[in-house]
Amino acid sequence: MPEKIANKLVVTTPSDLEIVLTRIFNAPRHLVFEASTKPEHVKNWWGPRCTKLISVEMDFRVGGSWRFVMLGPDGKEHVFKGVYHEIIVPERIVSTECFDEPAVGSPEWQVTTTYEEHDGKTTLTSRCLHPSRENRDGHLQSGMEAGAGETFDRLEELLATFSLR
Repeated sequence: MPEKIANKLVVTTPSDLEIVLTRIFNAPRHLVFEASTKPEHVKNWWGPRCTKLISVEMDFRVGGSWRFVMLGPDGKEHVFKGVYHEIIVPERIVSTECFDEPAVGSPEWQVTTTYEEHDGKTTLTSRCLHPSRENRDGHLQSGMEAGAGETFDRLEELLATFSLR
């Protein structure tokens, strides 16, 4: 199973259809979950540093949808969207994710994110299950590893500003 580390992010490909992202955060699980599920927090960390999240819509409930619009350094808008299928607070979220870009086929995959706390630190694991190897490989070749590494660095920085509640 190939493994790469971008910053503190570990990216693995355990099967022809999966990408697994794992990162340990120096914060309790409930805070990492909160930062991941509330728009007022997500807008401050989601996406690489060279981008700006200009729209965050989250109907955080089973059957609810989410939609993020990211402004790239070239001024182009990039839309990501999905639907929540399972939510177990503060342990697990299952949703779809779609990069809504017709030029690349608007690929969609399922994401299962788990939050496990040990000694006040939280391991976030995000398992992306693609419908085909071609879709998985396209996701890997999109620069997602570097982007996800920066994104999770930004989440770590935001979490450092939270008071321990």
